[in-house]
Amino acid sequence: MMNTKVEQTQPRYLWFLIITYSMVLVLSNWFDPRLVHIFGLDTDAGTLIFPLSFLLADLITEVYGYKHARRAIWIGFLFNMIFILYGQLVIHLPSPSYHTNNKLFDTILACDTRIIFASTISYFTSEPLNVFLLAKLKISSKGRFMWLRFVSSTFIASGIDSFIFGPIAFYGAMNNKNLLALILTMWFIKVAIEIFGLPFSVFLAKKLKKAEQLDIYDDKTTFGLFSLDGRYSRKDNHYPKSGS
Repeated sequence: MMNTKVEQTQPRYLWFLIITYSMVLVLSNWFDPRLVHIFGLDTDAGTLIFPLSFLLADLITEVYGYKHARRAIWIGFLFNMIFILYGQLVIHLPSPSYHTNNKLFDTILACDTRIIFASTISYFTSEPLNVFLLAKLKISSKGRFMWLRFVSSTFIASGIDSFIFGPIAFYGAMNNKNLLALILTMWFIKVAIEIFGLPFSVFLAKKLKKAEQLDIYDDKTTFGLFSLDGRYSRKDNHYPKSGS
């Protein structure tokens, strides 16, 4: 009889995906206050890199399961908080008496508290929702239509992210018409990057499944953000075993 006890898998590439995911979050928050005009559209610079977090979260959920994606969300938040808090400490430390460029550095590093608050609220709403939807869609579709699952979860989660982040971060800094245009543009860019990246993300997901011999389904997972459990049983892995 096959042993189906809960076991801790040791995937080879999960650590790299989680680190990359965390760095994308740190970089996107660093550049969020900077508005840019590109291809006729106005958006914040963080939006140009933030969609990669959805792509990476999709890969982690699709291959390794929701539990590991949930861990990645908490690890990403931890690194982001370290970056923000240390930055605030640095700019409040006294400067040497001789001439330095510290004031310029402090101006660049100073974080708008509204941006931080907006980013935190939208992050803990959209990222858990994205991986939850993807895990559920994978179960209901029996693993088919990966590309559609990736786009669908990102479309919904990134829309919520934009409509939470935009008003909290920028309300009052521009008129309501421009604010709505900014929110819709952020949403459009996030979805567009997800769609353009589909050939790569689907290809990479298949390669990772083969390399790791993993294809986790969250049929028995207790979904909830406040847990760091990463254990799966052998029955949760639907990757076809040779000779079985």
